[in-house]
Amino acid sequence: MPIVVTLDVMLARRKMRSRELAERVGITEANLSLLKSGKVRGVRFDTLSRICEVLQCQPGELLAWEPGPEPEGRDDAG
Repeated sequence: MPIVVTLDVMLARRKMRSRELAERVGITEANLSLLKSGKVRGVRFDTLSRICEVLQCQPGELLAWEPGPEPEGRDDAG
């Protein structure tokens, strides 16, 4: 997938565990885990905003684009 989630890197930089971030953002650990693994098709801007607020970072520090094919079975309408 061309969009890569680098949330693990920021958590390590901030010396914060996923559990603490999930609690402070107000999402489940399971949803945070899915986001970290890149297995979600989208993220709400308010959730992304809260993550950035807690981690004191910009959205671009959590997401990166890498060239490559889209996963099979995904159409361009997304």
